[in-house]
Amino acid sequence: MFHVNDTVVYGTTGVCLITDISEKEFYGKKIKYYTLKPIYQKASVIFVPMNNAKLKSKMRPVLSATEIYSIIRSFSDVEEGWIENDNARRERFSEILKSGERKDLVRMIKSLCAHRETQKENGRKLHASDERILNEAQKLLYEEFAHVLKIEPEQVLSLILNEISVEEKDNTNYTALK
Repeated sequence: MFHVNDTVVYGTTGVCLITDISEKEFYGKKIKYYTLKPIYQKASVIFVPMNNAKLKSKMRPVLSATEIYSIIRSFSDVEEGWIENDNARRERFSEILKSGERKDLVRMIKSLCAHRETQKENGRKLHASDERILNEAQKLLYEEFAHVLKIEPEQVLSLILNEISVEEKDNTNYTALK
């Protein structure tokens, strides 16, 4: 159970602060709700019914700084498999976004970035749907990292690249993040 002032990641919305837990009456029924305030979307408020397991399952505790650095250091170990079929890829990537599983997000981001580089080398661009999914995944991951590490989301990529370059010096089997 979460409490007021806990920070959570909610679905694809991202990092939110639980500002209240209160009862609201709808259609004659009183239901307890979590009130979430997205950290990076100041004008939004989300109400999550405490009796709705599906919506509550979208609330995940934010990672610790130690967990974040562990994920960053694992970038070089992540395989970046590409799914050639557009529909299958879109479906799989949408599932990953919805699950919010950070290691899967890293794998997906790495895969999309590698494919974007390949496309660029061939004088082509990433499909618009792939670009949108990449942007959503980066936003979700980078905002959580930024919040926990107390930096701006725009600083996360350089932090990741810096951490990876430190790792590269210590590991001759390093595979670069593209």
